[in-house]
Amino acid sequence: MGAVLASVFEFLFKYRPVVFERGELVFTAGPTTYAVVALGLLLALPAFVGTARLRAGATRRDRVVLLTLRALALLVLAGCLFRPALLLSAAAPQRNVLAVLVDDSRSMRIADADGRPRAEVVQRLLDPAGPLVRQLGDRFTLRTFAFSQEAARAPDVNALAFDGSRSRVEAALRSVRQQLAGVPLAGIVLVTDGADNAPAAPAGALVGAAGEVPVYTVGVGGARFARDIEVARIDVPAHALRGGTIAADVTLTQSGLAGEQAQLIVEDEGRVVASQSVALPRDGEVRPIRVPIPATEAGVRRITVRVVPRTDEQLVENNAREALVGVRDRRERILYVEGEPRFEFKFLRRAVAGDEQLQVVGLQRTAEDKFLRLGVDDSTQLRAGFPTTREELFAYRAVILGSIEASYFTAEQLRLLADFVSERGGGLLALGGRRSFREGGWAGTPVGEVLPLLLDEGQPSGEDTDGPPTFLAELHVMPTPAGLGHAVTQVAATPEASAERWKTLPALTTVNRVRGLKPGAVTLLAAGSGDEETPVLAYQRYGRGVAMALPVQDTWLWQMHADIAVDDQTHERFWRQLLRWLVSDVPDRETVLTSAERLGAGEPVTLRADVRDSAFHGVRGATVVAHVTTPSGAVRDVPLTATGEADGDYRALFMPAEDGEHLVRVTADAGGEQTSATAAFVRSSDGAEEYFEAGLRAPFLQRLADETGGRYYTPATASALPRDVVYTRSGNTVLERKELWDMPVVLLVLVGLLGAEWGYRRARGLV
Repeated sequence: MGAVLASVFEFLFKYRPVVFERGELVFTAGPTTYAVVALGLLLALPAFVGTARLRAGATRRDRVVLLTLRALALLVLAGCLFRPALLLSAAAPQRNVLAVLVDDSRSMRIADADGRPRAEVVQRLLDPAGPLVRQLGDRFTLRTFAFSQEAARAPDVNALAFDGSRSRVEAALRSVRQQLAGVPLAGIVLVTDGADNAPAAPAGALVGAAGEVPVYTVGVGGARFARDIEVARIDVPAHALRGGTIAADVTLTQSGLAGEQAQLIVEDEGRVVASQSVALPRDGEVRPIRVPIPATEAGVRRITVRVVPRTDEQLVENNAREALVGVRDRRERILYVEGEPRFEFKFLRRAVAGDEQLQVVGLQRTAEDKFLRLGVDDSTQLRAGFPTTREELFAYRAVILGSIEASYFTAEQLRLLADFVSERGGGLLALGGRRSFREGGWAGTPVGEVLPLLLDEGQPSGEDTDGPPTFLAELHVMPTPAGLGHAVTQVAATPEASAERWKTLPALTTVNRVRGLKPGAVTLLAAGSGDEETPVLAYQRYGRGVAMALPVQDTWLWQMHADIAVDDQTHERFWRQLLRWLVSDVPDRETVLTSAERLGAGEPVTLRADVRDSAFHGVRGATVVAHVTTPSGAVRDVPLTATGEADGDYRALFMPAEDGEHLVRVTADAGGEQTSATAAFVRSSDGAEEYFEAGLRAPFLQRLADETGGRYYTPATASALPRDVVYTRSGNTVLERKELWDMPVVLLVLVGLLGAEWGYRRARGLV
């Protein structure tokens, strides 16, 4: 309620709205009063009778109106005689503590309060010699706290530095309650912009942090900046292979700059690796921008995305964000099983032959039960054909199924392939061919459940499989909207050049029959449009891994067609990027996760290791140690213990003592077999997070106040706080009675009813 409306309400009803919200209506008249009221009603009966004996010309409607007006007037008078009142709990004077909790974080330095910093507004509002603090001190013993992560006593709000690197409202409320646990606490006054950047808490956590204590929130700052650009989000893969491309999705938001151009710059460890001009989105629009970043060096890379600041921006600290990507320098083994000699097998292997990070191990059937092994490490690898154990199959990062029928595999091998994706987290790619998909009898198999395409039950596998799949004269392949910015489809130097290159590629000729996509699957490449669109490349997440389908069998035309130049690299680039993406997020036997990439000062980080054996079963009883390399080069060993929640799950809490990047290498020893994995996080006290989504979050503060029994104010309405905070059920309280019979509105209603009766009589000629 605005200040003007509140003043009008108090004038009419004698008390502020908070009194009616928290009071309980009672009638204080005794038995004698009830008898007097009854007698008065009897004496008033002639007046009602007189209403029925109006002079000639009075209608039934006149009698009803006049009778109603007189009855209402009598009821108002009777109500006053019953002496209505409000009973409410009020804080006993000078017998309670009132906590004043002030946001001491860096977002309070933002100058968006009529050109003044938020901190200055707070200091003026809570000046110890000012009227607000003086009035609160007349009723309560004040305890002032400052908070960024947790609350700490502050002798004077004017002494605050406003340099906290985090805003943790829930932690601050809990800290205040703990520090004042032994005193009668009437309430907590929370002065903040509401820019809480704590991790998402469960519903009700804030109310639980306040307990039974009401929280009176005072929101400082503006909800929206006049002119501002913010790098709201960066989404990057956790891992990438050296020599490839990291596809970063950057989300920008703006205020007052819709449609204008901004310069986006990408840095890898401070070195500029990409730059492009982008159009800023409309108000409220979320439109990720796909930015390709070359992964030229191995290790944990710090990727920075920033927008060149404008001279008229209100806030420039939110123009840059960082993310960490683990760039691997190793060969990823991919098993390619092909059921017949064909060009697709030959040219696919040739396309990735020069990629040092990919090793395609080929198993090509040359005759019945005879296979040619290509790219194997030694003479024993795949000697018995397709793997029959988890240990052998799970040693690969991905599996490619060529033109080979499902009946070639045993039921156990089909289940192994499904488990390879769902449990091991591997990548599966099914290619088109005359023995693939429906034509190969894959529908209804465990692998058919994994694939992203819906397959109709076709002809039994092995019967008349010499016939071709569906033929299309012109199969012009183009990226879908989801595929335009995807890493797999970038066949040129820039997304724009890539989109143009797809328009000029030769048409393919053969595609397998599929019924459509499964729910949740994503199409990256397609031919045709609308209802006639044919999926050419689709994928879906399945368990821990990903399954892809490419139901065509002549992508080699993108290399050997007459229109393709001899030195054209489109086919090579497509296959290298597809296979790199397929194996990019495949987990190792041991994986390391941290609870956060960026920490504030004094914040702990949870180190978590998932340890599995060669069959990717969780390992019990392993000795797991995290070796943390600090920015100064020192190594700290942190033992991890099993959580008991799942086999192979080990965790530990680590408190970093230095700012900067920390590398975490976890080793696990299970029965003499050792594995290791690496992760990274950054501890920084620069307070950068404080400047993101830094507008006043009034709805958050309003909800917190409502759910705890407090009220929400702005600096302009905070003068009402001393009168409102008195009425609390927390701490030492007394009952107060507020009489209602003498409210000005009662007199106005009586005068209005009597005046309405007289006016009606005069208008109807009944006077």
